[in-house]
Amino acid sequence: MTMMIIPALGTLFYCLGILTENAKRNWFIGIRTPWTLSSDRVWDKTHKLGGRLFRLTGVIAFIGLFFQSFAILFVVVPVIAVAVYLTIYSFMEYRKIKS
Repeated sequence: MTMMIIPALGTLFYCLGILTENAKRNWFIGIRTPWTLSSDRVWDKTHKLGGRLFRLTGVIAFIGLFFQSFAILFVVVPVIAVAVYLTIYSFMEYRKIKS
């Protein structure tokens, strides 16, 4: 079952990366932190970086197919790391603009 889920998740994250990179500021889709929602510039920079990182996460998930006993870690760890990093990144960009 894992060998079917991992490619599906890899494809999902790769496609989400493409969609995230092209998302315009809104209240429903995207990386919606208070900082990204308050500034178009922060939204654009965060989503450009987020798109690239989520595509990379999809590729890393596919690499997990070669390490079957750790395959799920190749999905979970990058997703959590990207989410935390993008939250911190959006806050730092917001602070740069406000100062």
